[in-house]
This record gives sequence, structure tokens and C-alpha cells, in this order.
Amino acid sequence: MTQINIEVLKPKQHFEILDGLRGIAALAIVVFHFMEIVYPPAENFIAHGFLAVAFFFCLSGFVIAYAYHDRMEKMSLTEFFKLRLIRLHPLVIFGSVLGLLTFLFDPFNNHTATYETGKLILVILSTLLLIPFPAMPDRYFNIFGLNAPAWSLFWEYVANIFYALFLHKLSRRALFILTLFAAAGICFVSHRAGGSLMGGWNGETFWDGCGRISFSFLAGMLIYRSNWIIKTKQGFIVLSVLLLFALLLPFTSWNWLTEPIVVLVYFPLLIAVGAGATLTEGFRKLCIFFGKISYPLYMTHYAVMWIFAGYYAKYKPATGQLALIIVIGTLLLLGFAYLTMVFYDTPIRKYLTERRKKA
Repeated sequence: MTQINIEVLKPKQHFEILDGLRGIAALAIVVFHFMEIVYPPAENFIAHGFLAVAFFFCLSGFVIAYAYHDRMEKMSLTEFFKLRLIRLHPLVIFGSVLGLLTFLFDPFNNHTATYETGKLILVILSTLLLIPFPAMPDRYFNIFGLNAPAWSLFWEYVANIFYALFLHKLSRRALFILTLFAAAGICFVSHRAGGSLMGGWNGETFWDGCGRISFSFLAGMLIYRSNWIIKTKQGFIVLSVLLLFALLLPFTSWNWLTEPIVVLVYFPLLIAVGAGATLTEGFRKLCIFFGKISYPLYMTHYAVMWIFAGYYAKYKPATGQLALIIVIGTLLLLGFAYLTMVFYDTPIRKYLTERRKKA
């Protein structure tokens, strides 16, 4: 039986302001997904909300390096992968099941009539197992048609695998050089896509996802490994405004420049500042809540988006009604994510973690 070092299972202290910013980013993505269904990018006030995924990736690199850099030599690869699966995969499964239910019982579309049983089974399995399968034309060939945001989890898993195999062994100099190459990759992705860093979610732009996570994850690692933490008295509110500033940038012909600057410079700087920022007691509980709710919100919200798209196509609600729907819908999704966290994700992860400790 494999011996488990209990020390490597103990959680480290959280950077609570960064947790709070993760929640702000998750909420921004929900609003962005509502808005992109209705408005073209030039008319969407949060047209750059998708850049929040790059913030997630950079934050993930920072957190993984912080949590595991001094533990990797004390644990096996199997232990590392099991810990990551326990953290990530319960919600991958839940989001897949939720996506399937809304696919089968969508009141505004009859998707099932266009899919043979065998193909639908493959779609279900691919989403549950995070195996890319862009085979749903009515869902724009998303690589995971039942839960579109899972595309970023696929690349998150890839980054975790590479981290465990060799990235954690790199010297800071080697990590810096690799990050520079990845930065060049981001510029290539933007150029190839005509000045956009939005790809990665469907079959046509699949490899853009590799470019998007490569730089951001490595940059997050480099910030921690190099101790590029900027001490500041600025708190959660100021940093939230700074994060939203990037996501609310107007969609213009200068995207080829503004988007890479945000990803290559602005987000890493924001994480370096956030890691050294001062958190007042008045915002501590809010940041902890946002941190806990961010992943359940991200992994459960998109099932509603497909239903909303069908509703909007059928009824074309007026602007005032649309605004009300988006506000109420976002709040309901936040509430549903909280229930998912309390009654599903937290108990499942606690159960699986206890089983690991008892092994």
C-alpha cells in the first residue's frame, strides 16, 4: 500500500485578497456570457470579460507553485494527481451532468432530435472525462458541448501534469526563459487570430488554449518563485476596480495591442500586488466567500446560458427587461453555486480527502 506523507496534505495559508479577486473574475465571466449572447463585441460593455480566464490561469500558476513547490520532492506523482483530481473533478462531473440535463430538457430547443444516441453518449463521456470532442455544430463546436467552460479545465489539467513532471524542477532562470518563449507564443496566437485572445474553447481554435495557459501559468509560477510580491496598503476594493478595468476595456481595432498587454503585463502585475496587499477585517469574510464560490460558479453557470440563448432568440426581450433578466439571473446563479458548494462540492471533497488520509 502506498504510504502517504500527511504533511503534504495539509493546506497552506490562503492569499485571501487573491481569492476575492478570483470571485470578481468569475462574476465578470457570468455577465460576459450573458451579454455576448445578445450583443456584438463592439456593443458589449464587458466585451473583454473573457480575459478573466487568463487571470485564472496566472493565479493558478502562482497558487500551485506556492502550495506545492516545497512539497513535490516529498510526494509521489500519484499523490499529486489525486489531490488535484479531488480539488477539481467533482465539479467537472457536476457541471457535465447539469449541462446534460439542460440539454435534454431545454424548453426552447429540441437538441436531442439532431443527435444519434451513440454520438450523444460520446459527447457525455468526453465531457465527464475532459476529452476534447468538438462535435456539436449547434453549440459552435465547443470542445465540451455540455459544459463549455470546461475547456479551460482541460488546459488546467495539462498545466498541472507538466508542473508535476518537470516544471517544478526548473531553476528560476530556466523558468524565466520558458516564460519569455510563452510570451512570444501569446503574441503569435493574437496575430494568427487577427488580434484576439479569445480562442481555445472550440475545435477551430483549440491550440490557442495551449498558448493562453502556457504564458499565464508560467508567469504565475515565476511571480512566486522569484518572490515578486509587491507590498501595498491598497486593499480589496481598489484591486477589484483595477481588475474590472481590464475586463471593461472597449472592444476596438487596437485589441491586437491591448489584449496582449493585459495578459502579459497587467494581470501578472495585479497578482504580484494582490499577493502583497493589505486585507482589512471588514472584507475578509467577503474575500473568503468569493474565493470559495468562484469555482462552483464558473463550472455550473453555462448550462443556463444555452437556455437563455434559446429564450432570447425566441422572444427578443427589450433592453430594460433584458437588464433585469441578466441581473436576476446572475444573482440566482450565484445562489445556485453556493448551494452546489455547500451540499455537493465541499462534502465530496471532504469525503475523498478523508479517504486519502486513512489509506
